Amino acid sequence: MGEYGVHGDGRGAEAAGQPARDIVVGVSGASGMALAECALRLLARMAGVRVHCIVSQGARAVLRAECGAGPERLTAHAAEVYAPEDLGAGPASGSWWRRGPVPAAMLVAPCSMGTLGALASGATRNLLQRAADVALKERLPLVLVTRESPLSAVHLRNMLALQEAGAVIMPFSPGFYLRPQSLDELLRQACGRIFDQLGLPHQLGRWGDAPTAG
Repeated sequence: MGEYGVHGDGRGAEAAGQPARDIVVGVSGASGMALAECALRLLARMAGVRVHCIVSQGARAVLRAECGAGPERLTAHAAEVYAPEDLGAGPASGSWWRRGPVPAAMLVAPCSMGTLGALASGATRNLLQRAADVALKERLPLVLVTRESPLSAVHLRNMLALQEAGAVIMPFSPGFYLRPQSLDELLRQACGRIFDQLGLPHQLGRWGDAPTAG
């Protein structure tokens, strides 16, 4: 058993004979595919978690540009994978989110400004956006990891509207107090903060922990 649980296929809880909490990970078309991959990899190792993944068409283009890879690089870590056009999939329904002993939660990482705007207006066009909209209306955890700079007044208004609706707006803003020695350490620290917002236990480092040597 590793630091985060057992099994690396997004089905750790089921394979261990435990009830699973569904975590939906949406990957939209903003820069930051390394963060999405890190979050999916760590979630897949967690006991008590079943990972669902939606990779938008825009994200697939960014993934090719940043990593030279297809969506399988991300979806390999999920127990369930959905086509972004499949509006009949489970996460499009409010009742799906409450099917387990603990209601599901959703992470969108990275969250593009287009996705942010669609959610703020309620005009969703694909499964990723619909799933996030359902999480909002069901008042379930929704963490939006934004990746844009600088931000326009429109972006900021959209963020405020979604925060008031119940979402957590979490710009990818890594800390340096743990003295990270690599990009992977920065990504893992960011994932730890994301998991805190999703209510998931982890051992990825917090303020007050011993910094990395060096």
